[in-house]
Amino acid sequence: MRAFGQVLRTEAVLFLREPSAILVVVGLPLVLLLGLGAIPALREPSPDFGGQTFIAYFAPSLLVMTLAVTGLTALPVSLATYRERGILRRMATTPVSPAALLVAQLLVVLASIVVSAVLVVVVARIAFGVPLPQRPLGFAVAFLLGTAALLALGLLVAAVAPTSKAAQGFAVPLFMLTMFLGGVYVPRFLLPDFLNRVGEYAPPGVQALLDAWTGTSPDPLPLAIMAVVAVMAGTAAARLFRWE
Repeated sequence: MRAFGQVLRTEAVLFLREPSAILVVVGLPLVLLLGLGAIPALREPSPDFGGQTFIAYFAPSLLVMTLAVTGLTALPVSLATYRERGILRRMATTPVSPAALLVAQLLVVLASIVVSAVLVVVVARIAFGVPLPQRPLGFAVAFLLGTAALLALGLLVAAVAPTSKAAQGFAVPLFMLTMFLGGVYVPRFLLPDFLNRVGEYAPPGVQALLDAWTGTSPDPLPLAIMAVVAVMAGTAAARLFRWE
């Protein structure tokens, strides 16, 4: 346990020493939120968003950005880099197992995701009057399942990518698809109905997040799909993962 604590501390320090990681994971969603919130028209309720403001409608997509950046790019590239540099192989000869490094990486990534999500919710509330999630339990379940699904997919990429460049090559299409279906690149109400519907069920389940945020119980089917994706991708990653 003491060895794991040291690994966890080291990974946390390495993350905090990387300004670009903090800026992208934590800062970028906030910058986008504040930039869009500075436009008066986007702070006015609209029937296009069910009487909500665009900021309230778009806020869950900012959470999609946080999850996609960390789960589908930062995590797999970091682990693939460790494998490429032989760090995992060398750790296997020490009292600290490579598995400890994997868990530490997941905990650091999860902590950054939670911090970013809390900041988005709080800043949206304070700066633009966006209500806090009206269904806290449903929101927490949807957020955790969406996070688990994307982290599992990220681990699967890390499991099969021999190098950091390969990890980037595998992760970028998944990242772009997640951002697109999650309404980050184009607001979801502008997407064709078919793609909008697909986005409701694709991890991390942006519609489930929006429903719970605005007071509607999330549809159980997207939650079940995200749970299945998390289990299947996580199991495949565990079987395929190589330490060297």
